[in-house]
Amino acid sequence: MSTPDPQGPLFGAADIRELAAALGVRPTKQRGQNFVIDANTVRRIVRTAEVTADDVVVEVGPGLGSLTLALLDAARHVTAVEIDDTLAAALPATIAARLPAKKDAFDLVNMDAMQVTALPGPAPTALVANLPYNVAVPVLLHMLDSFPTIERTLVMVQAEVADRLAAGPGSRVYGVPSVKANWYAQVKRAGSIGRNVFWPAPNVDSGLVALVRRDEPVATTASKEEVFAVVDAAFAQRRKTLRAALAGWAGSAAAAEAALVAAGVSPQARGEALTVEEFARIAEAKQ
Repeated sequence: MSTPDPQGPLFGAADIRELAAALGVRPTKQRGQNFVIDANTVRRIVRTAEVTADDVVVEVGPGLGSLTLALLDAARHVTAVEIDDTLAAALPATIAARLPAKKDAFDLVNMDAMQVTALPGPAPTALVANLPYNVAVPVLLHMLDSFPTIERTLVMVQAEVADRLAAGPGSRVYGVPSVKANWYAQVKRAGSIGRNVFWPAPNVDSGLVALVRRDEPVATTASKEEVFAVVDAAFAQRRKTLRAALAGWAGSAAAAEAALVAAGVSPQARGEALTVEEFARIAEAKQ
């Protein structure tokens, strides 16, 4: 009598290497590719993301499909966005072979995630991804901006990036990613991932970041672009006081001071002390 496979349809390390060899694929540094080779890790990601049978999940950078299979096993529908032509071409066959019952619940978009502004199938409710390290923050912000139906997000990123995204005002690592992510969502650190679950093993640790979209957007008459311009200016010279750092943005140090005072923010403060709401008030004051 055969024992049931504890891995089920999911990939183990040997499966990943075998598929990569068959496709002639070597993970590339240029695309920040590190494939997850541990079934327990992808199960943990799906569990931490709280994916249910009602969810429509968008995954960026599915690679060979290890996380995709775990997501598809749990969700109603999965749409994967993959820039690599070889990997994208192989994914549907992988789904058909390992999860045949769910093959119609899978869509594939073969393009750069930064160019994606529409997705096939039902509107996504969740974003779950092992994001390539070199583009993690821009991709995350682009997806949250482009798909307002995404309520919950769980991304695996470099540990240092995870810390930055989840940092609050006053933290040493609080900066542009922290403020911009907070524009869209409540952000928190949701765990750590060791190096040995990847192939090739990266030379940095990874972290999970959970984002839950705000019930109400930041209350402001300024546009997102106007608020983000203040954030970029404030952190471009983060050692300077806001009066000095925002001089270029406002037209002069005196104009920056006037906007800060009108917003109820000390001109002597630094960007790392401000909430996203305070940045929004400064943008409004310049209007």
